[in-house]
Amino acid sequence: MEDELIVTSDGSHTVLSAQFGESYHSRFGAVQESRHIFIDAALKFKALQQTRIKVLEMGFGTGLNALLTLLESRRKGFEIEYSSVEAYPISPEQARSLNFIDILQEPWLEAPFSKMHTGPWGQALSLDEHFVFTKWRSLFEEFAPPSQYDVIYFDAFAPAAQPELWELPLLGKMYDALLPGGVLTTYCAKGSVKRNLKSLGFTLESLEGPPGKREMTRATKG
Repeated sequence: MEDELIVTSDGSHTVLSAQFGESYHSRFGAVQESRHIFIDAALKFKALQQTRIKVLEMGFGTGLNALLTLLESRRKGFEIEYSSVEAYPISPEQARSLNFIDILQEPWLEAPFSKMHTGPWGQALSLDEHFVFTKWRSLFEEFAPPSQYDVIYFDAFAPAAQPELWELPLLGKMYDALLPGGVLTTYCAKGSVKRNLKSLGFTLESLEGPPGKREMTRATKG
């Protein structure tokens, strides 16, 4: 069984993982979901306080979150150091089939998007004047992030598919990886996950979700 390319409601692609039976993005719109949860609720929110931002993404997936962050960095002049973790990367061939560049109508993104998928693991790549990108191939459970991040995009597959990624041990790593005042956003609004985040010391906000989802979660480290 192979991964399946799917056209979502806003015209952008997502990939249905054969291994996990989950799509990387919402079928109601991949680009608009990523913008809503990670760019608007995390990156832009943090940029109200500072414009030099270290981002940790848990779940590189299709690379859409990184691509949108690069675009926002170019538009707003944000200085971004972007680290992304992925255990099961899609192939470069799959990445080339994704239509994100056409949907965004930003042809210049094609070259850096290709480098995100074909570049070496564990090596910092300067993809734009204000955007440095590093990807790490690792299981989330085995990744040991330093305590230096301003923003975490927590984009693991849903708790039903990978419950261990939403439990206290891993979420505790996320808390420790953030600097004081750092924010974590996720599409997940499950009660048990929110209780875990709160028990670690996060201050939680239940925000309006993207199309097709009633709520999402933003967690701030005190």
